[in-house]
Amino acid sequence: MSEVGPSLSTLVRAAARDRPDAPAVVTGGRRLSWAELDAEVDRAAAGYVAAGLEPGERVAVQLPNGVDWLGAVLGALRAGLVVVPVNTAYTDTELDFVLRDSGATLLVAGADRPPVAGVPVSVGPPSGDGEPPTRAERPDALAFLAYTSGTTGRPRGAMLTTAALRANQAQCLAMDPPPVRPDDRVLIALPLFHVYGLNTGFGLVAATGACAVLVDGFDPQGSLAVMAEEQVTAVPGAPPMYQAWLAAADAAGSDAQLRGAFAAVRLASSGAAPLPPEVWTAMRERAGVTVWEGYGLTEASPVVASTLATGRAKPGCVGGPIPGVELQLRDTAVHSAAGENEPVAADDGPGEIWVRGANLFSGYWPDGADAPDADGWLATGDLAYADEDGDLHLVDRRSDLVLVSGFNVYPAEVERVLDTHPAVAESAVIGVPDARTGSAVRAVVALRPGLRATFEELRAHAAASLARYKVPTSMHVLAALPHSLTGKVSHARLRELGLSRAEDAIPGPVPTDGGGDE
Repeated sequence: MSEVGPSLSTLVRAAARDRPDAPAVVTGGRRLSWAELDAEVDRAAAGYVAAGLEPGERVAVQLPNGVDWLGAVLGALRAGLVVVPVNTAYTDTELDFVLRDSGATLLVAGADRPPVAGVPVSVGPPSGDGEPPTRAERPDALAFLAYTSGTTGRPRGAMLTTAALRANQAQCLAMDPPPVRPDDRVLIALPLFHVYGLNTGFGLVAATGACAVLVDGFDPQGSLAVMAEEQVTAVPGAPPMYQAWLAAADAAGSDAQLRGAFAAVRLASSGAAPLPPEVWTAMRERAGVTVWEGYGLTEASPVVASTLATGRAKPGCVGGPIPGVELQLRDTAVHSAAGENEPVAADDGPGEIWVRGANLFSGYWPDGADAPDADGWLATGDLAYADEDGDLHLVDRRSDLVLVSGFNVYPAEVERVLDTHPAVAESAVIGVPDARTGSAVRAVVALRPGLRATFEELRAHAAASLARYKVPTSMHVLAALPHSLTGKVSHARLRELGLSRAEDAIPGPVPTDGGGDE
């Protein structure tokens, strides 16, 4: 796994050379061959050069899945630029922070997008008639700044190099069977701005010369129809997708469309969040497909482990490390004389996942903070245990991170917004189980004496500054929040009080007299 190989844009060029007329992308009624996609990338790259952008400058891209996204991102890479993929759900407040923090000099977005943070906007990818740039690639060069929420509540840009992204592609393709083969038609309903859709989805398509069936905006019935019509053979997915497909079949009163959509699928996988065992079982029994579950993180480009790597598909299991990735479970409390965490014995219960491999990031922007240690190991903050086969089962996170549909929500970010409401004296955010999204955001607030607020008022206040998946879906009011000995709000104590139980979620107006929890 030491060979790093070319960038995504160069993989497209290679596929255009080797399979010029083979289908590359199917989306929204458009069908592009690899030669046609390569030409789109050339035009965008020439457009960036004509606009005066220099190699190493950052370009933010906030577009939905589609040919424009591919042109904007791949063209930027071909021009030697660094791509900052932006969540399409971000509000102007969130976008403003990412643009300022990354130092982006251009935002590529859809129509009617006014400038944010003084950054000029290109409506769709720029297009140039000149010769595309030809520059020698540096595998260690920064390719993407993938922003993921930090423990301080501010997103942090994970620095992903060409080498790291290509290493993870090679690691995934070394599994048997591989998740993508040259003859596959791969459904990419995962958002391309997320590293899962970006590298495990399109990255593997480009590396193999397969065909990407892009879906813009996930619609359960619509995507099932597309899968059947396009004879999709590979599905990288996330738990909410599989749950939505099953729910669509329930609503229709028949599994016929579900089974028809998956009839040609040779391999379905799931990641980004734990897949409920009952969903895994239902997909096998009702759709006739085994879902191979995996585990990863943005900082690992992203795949770390998979049941494909072990060949043992089990409900509630993420398998073992993929080829080229080393993984250890380390005790979070016991330290060696050198101050290092000791590995956990197989029968000692959960440990923190530490990983090492060529797919790891180079730290956080701009100075490489919190990069892998001197020996190449990275602490993930995730807890897991190994079963009798040595396969991993995720347990929890060391942090208070809430995973909503696979997207990170750190409490501090939401709390900071809630605390700006004039009626809120203090707030805390915890995660609660949710059958549709895996987890949901719950706010626990203490109000200022004499002031009142309803849940809908606080929800609207949060929605003005936060993406929808970060906005609380339920709330409790307490007279005062519990604090630790250091004065910080104790999220653990809130969970001990039972406030994170799903059955206690009561959306809508709540009492504001501060006389207890709702």
